Amino acid sequence: MFYRLLIAVTLFLYMAPIKVCIVEDLKEIREGLISLLTLDERFELLAAFPDAEKAAEELVAWQPDIVIMDINLPGMNGIDCIKKVKNECPATQFIMFTIYEDDEKVFEALSAGASGYILKKTSLTKITESLLELRQGGSPMSTSIARKVIDRFHSKSASDKMTQLTLRENEVLQLLAKGLLYKEIAARLSITTGTVRQHIHNIYHKLHVQNRTEAINKMTGKV
Repeated sequence: MFYRLLIAVTLFLYMAPIKVCIVEDLKEIREGLISLLTLDERFELLAAFPDAEKAAEELVAWQPDIVIMDINLPGMNGIDCIKKVKNECPATQFIMFTIYEDDEKVFEALSAGASGYILKKTSLTKITESLLELRQGGSPMSTSIARKVIDRFHSKSASDKMTQLTLRENEVLQLLAKGLLYKEIAARLSITTGTVRQHIHNIYHKLHVQNRTEAINKMTGKV
């Protein structure tokens, strides 16, 4: 009986229109989104707001499934609007719809609670696909935004590995990056060449690299 009920609820959720609110100050874009959603039976447009202040007042009452949120709005911006209502709309998912591609805005929006990030140059078909993907548990992002997220992850991963090195291993790696030979590093640090080799072996192991070039690239964040 429980499983039948679960299947019924699941089917209902997938068959029911996705309830959407829009927060966009530019009338032409806002009306374009309104037309897109009202002509698609998979969606139910609840409300469209020209500013974040009005949205923050009413989103809690609407409790939409998805909010399409611009960032650059008059007065309060879209990111601050998410921060303001997120806790009171626990089931609502926010997708940024903006011209901004810079890293700061992307990660500030994701940190605020956005689950998706698409650019305004996105095609109409891709917009609806992104909303459906978001509703089904995905995190839709424009290609260039997804690349920024991956690059940030790789950069953080490399940074985390660097913190695993001891002070001496960092010193050896810094000198290695300057092009010094093993014997020159040994002389500079008053240690034996064998000790230098052991430090470099440990560095390669901790950074998961095979040679000097790869180690230096990890240190400088090039990989």
